Amino acid sequence: MTAYALAHLYPQPPLHDDVFTYIERIQGTMDPFGGRFLVHATDPVVMEGPLEGGYVLIEFPDMDKARAWYESDAYQAILPMRTDHMEGTAVLLQGVHDGYDATATAKAMRAAQEG
Repeated sequence: MTAYALAHLYPQPPLHDDVFTYIERIQGTMDPFGGRFLVHATDPVVMEGPLEGGYVLIEFPDMDKARAWYESDAYQAILPMRTDHMEGTAVLLQGVHDGYDATATAKAMRAAQEG
């Protein structure tokens, strides 16, 4: 099942040169794991609530590949180029299966909460 790496980043201009180097090198760290950018936005259109920063969304074939990419020597070598100069949050998320039914999920969650 598809998995995603999602980052909400808060760049502070002017960006350090290391951040540009990180951006130039990240694709090469993703390729061996089948990763591809779906979103690389620094100017989101905010529809609700306050928001600062931008989002990055990377798709992987599955959670094992996503985790292996994040933990890889290649990615860990460039990660400080971003984290030393930019705050943010990064998570790995499991995608939903074909035919996912939010109504059924809500029903199960309600039943679990009601005991």
